[in-house]
Amino acid sequence: MSQEELMNAIAEIEREIAILPEGSITKKKIRDKEYYYHRIARNGKRVEKYIDFKDVAELKDRIDRRKKLEKDLKELKKQMIPEKATTKEEHLEFKTTVRTGSRLRAQIAVTKKYKKRECIRELRDYIFGSQTDKVFVIYGLRRTGKTTMIRQILTELPETEFRKAAFVQVRSRDTLEDIDEDLRLLEIKGFKYVFIDEVTLMEDFIEGAALFSDIYASSGMKIILSGTDSLGFAFSKEEQLYDRCIMMHTTFIPYREFEEVLGIKGIDEYIRYGGTMSLSGVNYNEDAIFASARSAEEYIDTAIAKNIQHSLKMYEYGGHFRSLLDLYEKGELTNVINRVVENINHSFTRSVVERTFKSHDIAVTASNMLRDREAPMNIKAHMDLDAVTRGMMQMLDILNKEEQSIQIEDYHMAQIEEYLTLLDLIMKIDLESLPEVNRKESVTVITQPGMRYAQANAIVSNLLLDAKFSELSLVERQRILDRLLSEIRGRMMEDIVLLETKIAHPEKKVFKLQFAVGEFDMVVFDPKELNCKIYEVKYSKEQVPEQSRHLKDEEKCAMTSHRYGEITGKYVIYRGESGSLEGIQYLNVEEYLKSL
Repeated sequence: MSQEELMNAIAEIEREIAILPEGSITKKKIRDKEYYYHRIARNGKRVEKYIDFKDVAELKDRIDRRKKLEKDLKELKKQMIPEKATTKEEHLEFKTTVRTGSRLRAQIAVTKKYKKRECIRELRDYIFGSQTDKVFVIYGLRRTGKTTMIRQILTELPETEFRKAAFVQVRSRDTLEDIDEDLRLLEIKGFKYVFIDEVTLMEDFIEGAALFSDIYASSGMKIILSGTDSLGFAFSKEEQLYDRCIMMHTTFIPYREFEEVLGIKGIDEYIRYGGTMSLSGVNYNEDAIFASARSAEEYIDTAIAKNIQHSLKMYEYGGHFRSLLDLYEKGELTNVINRVVENINHSFTRSVVERTFKSHDIAVTASNMLRDREAPMNIKAHMDLDAVTRGMMQMLDILNKEEQSIQIEDYHMAQIEEYLTLLDLIMKIDLESLPEVNRKESVTVITQPGMRYAQANAIVSNLLLDAKFSELSLVERQRILDRLLSEIRGRMMEDIVLLETKIAHPEKKVFKLQFAVGEFDMVVFDPKELNCKIYEVKYSKEQVPEQSRHLKDEEKCAMTSHRYGEITGKYVIYRGESGSLEGIQYLNVEEYLKSL
C-alpha cells in the first residue's frame, strides 16, 4: 500500500469512527430489575445515559466496531513514513480533528483518479465564485459521493489557495463551541476554505447553525457543510440557515452518471445496483450496497430511518415530530419508517405480481410459455392458475401484516413520505385519466432503483416457495421466477424513464395517461408551446407492431390532443437499437436517458 493509499485508508477509518459511539455499556440492578446505561466521558467527567434493553445489542455492536477500527487505525499509523514538508508548516492546536497542508494533501490524493459527479459544478461555482454571506451545504443520503466530492474539489485548488484550505472531521462529542474556536483560529491564520464533514453529529448544531454564515461566511470564508443526517439540513434551511445557504442535492444519481462515473453500462445493471456511488470497487466504494435484500434493508435502516429519527431528535423542540411523537416516545419510530419504505416497495411488487398473474393476464402468460419454441411449458396442466394467483396475493398480504410490529396510520404514512420526499428518496408521478379529467392519482417512484429491485427480488423468490408451486419442476419454477423478475425490471424501467424525464424537464408536465382501456406510459406536455409527445416504454429488445397499438389508436390520440394540444411525436422506448417502424420512432433506453 502506497503512502497516499495508506493516508486515505486512515482518513476513511477516522471518518467511520467519528460517527460510531464511544464508551461502554454498564448494567445495574435496582430492586431486582436490570437497567442498562451507556457510559461515556465528557470533559473529564463520567456520564451515564439510560438505554432501552431492545437497543443494547445494536449499541454494543457499534461500540465493538469502533474499538476494532481504533485498533486497525493504530496499526495503519505505524506504517506511515513521516513526511518531510517542502515548506515549513505551522503546527496549530485544534479542539476538533482538523487537517491542513501535507496531511490534507495525502488524504485527498487518491480521489484524483475518480471521475466526478455532474453536481460538482455547483460546488465549483461556490468555491471559485464571488458568493459571500452564504454557506454551501452538501445534502444527500449516505454513499452518494458527498465526502468524495469535497476531496475532489480540494484537488482543483491552486497551490497558493490549497494552503488556505482546511478539512474538519466532526465527532459526536464535538460541540459548536469547539468548532467556533477552531474556525476563529483558522480565520486568524488566513484560512479561506473550510470543509466541515459530519457537522450534523453535533447536538447543538441546530441551535447555532447560523454561526457559520453570519460570522465566518460573511467575513469572506468559504464554508462547506456536509453530514449523514441530511434531513437536519432541510430543517436548518427553514430555520437557522434560512436564506443563508446554498443546497446541493446528491441523493438522486441518474443513469448517465451511473454509467459515466462508475463506468458500468446497461439499464439492467442500473436497475440492480443504481442509487449509490458504490459498485464492486469501481471508482468509489468497495461493496455493492444493493447486492442483496439484507444489505438493502441495512441501508434503509441506517441511511434513511435512523437519519430521519436522529434529525427529528435534534430538532425535538422545533415541532417537527408532529404526529410521529407518539411513535418516537414508544421507541417504534425507526421501525415504522423502515416499514413505510418497505411498504412502498412491497406495494410495487404486489402490483407487478397482480398485473402479471391475475386472471385476465395469466392466460396470456400461460399461452406464451406454452408456445415457447425452445422449452414449451403447460402451466395449466399442473395447477389451477386462479388458485395460485389468489394464493400469491394472500401470501403478500400475510407478509405485509407479519412485518408490521405496530399499526401504521395514514397520518403517519403521510408525514414519513413527506420526509422521504425531502430526502429525495421518493417522488410522485402524476397519473391522469381520460375522459375522466377530474380523476387525479399518482404513483410513488423510488429514486434508488437498486433498493427497490433487491427487495422485490427477495419477495418474489419467497412467493415461489408456496406449496402450489412445488408441483412444478425446478426448471419450471425458475422460468416463472424469471418471468416475474423480467416484469419487475420492465415496470422499473418505466418508472426510471418517467422520473428522469420529469427531473430533466421541470418546465414541462410529465405523467402517465390512463384510458378506459389501455394507457400511454408517458406523456410530456409543454404548457408554453401547448403541445405534447406520447410514449410507450417496453422492456423488450425487439421491435414489434403490437408495442405501439395504443400510440396508433385514433380515439386515444384525439382525446389526448384535445386535452394537451397537438401530438408532435410518438415514441417507443425499449432496449433495442434506435430506429423507426410504421411511423413510430423507437428510442434505445440508454441513449434516451443519456440525452436528458
